[in-house]
Amino acid sequence: MSRKQDITHTGRADHAQADREHDASERLLRLGADALDARPWRPSPAPPSAVDLVQFAVWRNADLDPEDALSALALLPAARAEVEGLESALLFIARGAGLTWAQMANAMGFNSPQACQQHYTRLTARQDADR
Repeated sequence: MSRKQDITHTGRADHAQADREHDASERLLRLGADALDARPWRPSPAPPSAVDLVQFAVWRNADLDPEDALSALALLPAARAEVEGLESALLFIARGAGLTWAQMANAMGFNSPQACQQHYTRLTARQDADR
């Protein structure tokens, strides 16, 4: 497959995933997630995050039919990306606050400061690749 075909295929796959996530979000919002209280750290009228919607689905698990559960599953990649973004932001903030890699590694359960730093590097590299 040529590079142009690879890019076209990747673009279609990304678009399809975005459509799945949009449809999944809409379905869960119709189930009642639209009534969730606004988060004070999210500007109004921002919709609930993927993490909020997945947590809502887990909370409402007794009311979910199979399609609702599939919707929540479709949001897991977006929720995972949100959590990774929060993790890299918090690590960046911690370094800015003067914490050492050793202190952060200890708090996060890493075996060494180097492992924590390498984890941060991988997180930021993935985020850069997704842009």
